[in-house]
Amino acid sequence: MPALSFTMGDAQGDGLAADGERPLHEVTLDAFEIDATAVTTAQFARFAAETGYVSDAERFGVSAVFHLLVDAPSEAIVGPVPGVPWWISVRGADFRTPAGPASHAAQADPSHPAVHISWHDAQAYCAWAGRRLPTEAEWEAASRGGIDGARFPWGDAPIDGSDGVWRANVWQGTFPAHNSAADGWIGTAPAAHYAPNGYGLFQTVGNVWEWCADGFAADAYERHVAHDPRGPATARERVLRGGSYLCHPSYCNRFRNAGRSRNTPDSTMGNAGFRTVSLREDPRRPLLPLRALGD
Repeated sequence: MPALSFTMGDAQGDGLAADGERPLHEVTLDAFEIDATAVTTAQFARFAAETGYVSDAERFGVSAVFHLLVDAPSEAIVGPVPGVPWWISVRGADFRTPAGPASHAAQADPSHPAVHISWHDAQAYCAWAGRRLPTEAEWEAASRGGIDGARFPWGDAPIDGSDGVWRANVWQGTFPAHNSAADGWIGTAPAAHYAPNGYGLFQTVGNVWEWCADGFAADAYERHVAHDPRGPATARERVLRGGSYLCHPSYCNRFRNAGRSRNTPDSTMGNAGFRTVSLREDPRRPLLPLRALGD
């Protein structure tokens, strides 16, 4: 992406005050190059195989799985996560077996985004790949696809198929008990599914949350800098962007360009992944082509 300026923040008033999506503010970014998709299971598995890396979910021995997706023997189920009972702590859930260690050892689809990935895991992958996590401002600029002020990467057309077109992988039905899978997916979809935005990026909203480099602060936009802003380095939590397959207006209305969330850097769950950007800014370089699944 070439150097650009854009209006960052929630132009429609959709966000929660605690998320800090306002005030709107102008941001200028230097050129950067960003992955067309979230890092896939195949890509993360290659990193782990070549380096011997043990992810946080593997190291802790447990991770959070959405209750409708759990595929594990009873002895592997720890129980509901306090405060969010639709999340179940499952022993043996990680990027290889995202639903849990089922008797048939269901493996993650290599074309889907890698999940159960902590911020620390994403940083380790970036170090191996010679890349980095995007800043929050870079992520939002890329997600907007050149359409300033729009709610979604494609503009303001509905996301939910009400006009006959599904544009992202989000919840359909009554959260959290029933997902009709009207868009074809209950959990993750392939990383390159649905139409890309104007910059060639796939699924920046819906599917999986994506880690950003920034520390989270609810008042970050109130004290922003205009050029290449970055969140506080010492924050307890890190920024997540884009929403996931669990987002629904009744529960998580953050599946938008401006939507913000956060979690601690060692947190792992079945709906969080990441994409990367280049270390060196070079406006002559195109967007990163989609990598082959075995790459």
